[in-house]
Amino acid sequence: MSAPVIAAIVAVVLAIVGIIGIIVPVLPGSITIVIGFLVWAIFAGSWPVWVAFGIGAALLITGMIIGWVLTGRGLRKKQVPNRSVLIGLGVGIVGLFVLPAFGLPIGFAVGLVASEYYRVREFRAALDSSWTAVKALGLGMVIELMCAIVATTLLALSIFVHFVWL
Repeated sequence: MSAPVIAAIVAVVLAIVGIIGIIVPVLPGSITIVIGFLVWAIFAGSWPVWVAFGIGAALLITGMIIGWVLTGRGLRKKQVPNRSVLIGLGVGIVGLFVLPAFGLPIGFAVGLVASEYYRVREFRAALDSSWTAVKALGLGMVIELMCAIVATTLLALSIFVHFVWL
């Protein structure tokens, strides 16, 4: 197999891992897709691939930034501290090993509510701020995921163009 073929395979695998990483925040997401795209661009070397890389990288970085900004705004709106989110994520990671299929979201929610309850000392207020945090994180994740899907489609298109027309 030639280097561009191997690079294309590596790029596609990294793109799939990146998309899974956006959905399951334990793995790196958009950065992994950018790395895969860069590997493909370096080994393919044609100008259409570099143009696709530039557009794809811009999309992925934009998706990450918009996701962070919207998530941060939603968390500040209800004054949810980063500590609560980190505790939720930690409990979610533990939950991932306890309940492999559903442990991450269940553990995250339980950890977030528990941390918020410890902070505000009222269960209803803890549920309210936790729900706001989950919605903010979900919105950021969806926006980053949409940008990643468009960038991955662009990656697939550049691979197709490289091998069919160039």
